[in-house]
Amino acid sequence: MLNVIGLVVPFFALILTGFVLGKRGSHELSALGWMNTFVVYVALPALFFKLMSKTPVEQFGEWHFVLGATGSTFLLFAAALAGVRLLTRATMPEAMIQGFASAYGNIGYMGPGLALVAFGEQAAVPVALIFCFDNALHFTMAPTIMALSDRRPVHAVRLAGQVAWKILTHPFILATIIGVAYAVIGIEFPAPILRFVDLLANAAAPCALFAMGVTLAMRNVHSVPVELSYIAPLNLIVHPLLVWVMLSLTGNFPPVWVYAAMLMASLPSATNVFVLAQQYETWTEKASAAVLFTTCLSIASVSLLIYLAGSGWIAPELFP
Repeated sequence: MLNVIGLVVPFFALILTGFVLGKRGSHELSALGWMNTFVVYVALPALFFKLMSKTPVEQFGEWHFVLGATGSTFLLFAAALAGVRLLTRATMPEAMIQGFASAYGNIGYMGPGLALVAFGEQAAVPVALIFCFDNALHFTMAPTIMALSDRRPVHAVRLAGQVAWKILTHPFILATIIGVAYAVIGIEFPAPILRFVDLLANAAAPCALFAMGVTLAMRNVHSVPVELSYIAPLNLIVHPLLVWVMLSLTGNFPPVWVYAAMLMASLPSATNVFVLAQQYETWTEKASAAVLFTTCLSIASVSLLIYLAGSGWIAPELFP
């Protein structure tokens, strides 16, 4: 367990460092914007390209894995949204934000670094597949639900085009596609270019986690929302268990793939949940609180999951 703590603590220490510095004094939002721009458009895409370019081509066709992992995210999101709508007086936008807070983890900023350190570079492909398809789900569901909940007529072709454009032009997904193409074609880039990519990729995790901490510090959180009583368990406990069950049902995958998928599912609510709440001007402060408190709680849940996986307490297949 001490090894796991030694593995996890540096990651959360980076988030804490950003949080503490973000709370000290006044800071220009533009500075954080530049940091996030570097992370989203440069460092993390370089990391995904590096990982994909070194991966055997045959590993990219695991559609059963995508069905199990991203299918779990969709099922949890749909169940949370429906449950909130049926059991509370929440509006459709509020229910949608709560659904994303329950099912959409911080797979971009926290996922790659944690999974690679915990399970090695063999976790690269499952992490990339989950990131691409979970984000595609997110980019599809949010505008579709909001369009359908609006009483005004929906232009289906225009909506589909906007969604497709958002998915295909996302820098992480573009980097993954280019990395796969590089692996398939087998072109060798000059050594200086590869060293440059390595430098950017190595900066991805620390910069992403630090920026995440600063982002959390700049959100106004005055209380713990009662909705956290079901969002946190769904996000940190139910989601990885559901992924475990679904992957056991959909195929026979290497243990590292199963553990990486469960780790990605156990991550706290994504900072994008707050961005989405701001975009639709609903549930903003509570979304911020959900991101902050699930991040704090995930220190225990993520550590426990990595420990159980590393100790052999989690069988790769529930139904051998």
